[in-house]
Amino acid sequence: MKLFLSTLLFCSMAICGNAQTSKSQTILNTLFSSMKKMSTFYVEFNANIKNAATGANQSEKGMGWYKGEKIYANYGEFTQISNGYKTWLVVNEDKSVYESEASDDEESLNLKKLMTMCESEFKNKYNKLSTFNGENVHVINLFPIDPENSDYHTITLYISEKNNALKKAILKTNDGTIMSINLTKFLSNKAISDSKFTFDKAKYPGFAVIRD
Repeated sequence: MKLFLSTLLFCSMAICGNAQTSKSQTILNTLFSSMKKMSTFYVEFNANIKNAATGANQSEKGMGWYKGEKIYANYGEFTQISNGYKTWLVVNEDKSVYESEASDDEESLNLKKLMTMCESEFKNKYNKLSTFNGENVHVINLFPIDPENSDYHTITLYISEKNNALKKAILKTNDGTIMSINLTKFLSNKAISDSKFTFDKAKYPGFAVIRD
């Protein structure tokens, strides 16, 4: 589930590509450039995960605040907080908090790490111009450059033709899982206190803190 949470928030800000001279690369470059200029952003999304083999069919709502290396994200029973140095994963169901060094957390929601992964590990292809929630969107498919060592089979992004904003993402993993994420709200460059990104034990009475 930690990987699922990380993947969902990765989708909500997916800015992927490889060195290609194509229509899809031009669109992705614009998205990438716009995101890099943001000092902060906030996103809300609806997500669904399905896997026919396991019978999984789960829908949840999620949100995330981002400020440089700092993160505060929530999905279902999970909340992930990071001040750029330490990461705390709060699991409400177990009343547990897992603390680790941010630099050692491979499943961190660190935006810069995710952007670097996307830029270097995926190629892209323009699919078509379609519609989503009543507006025109570019549909772009992403494929891992090294599929044998990737968790993903295909990622499909739906990007607004009007303002180049990401509206939807569908991820297909190699184990047959299909994750669909619809962005419902996006705010950029809003003032956010740094205290938002530090775990406050007083807000989680009765939770056990487990340190790696």
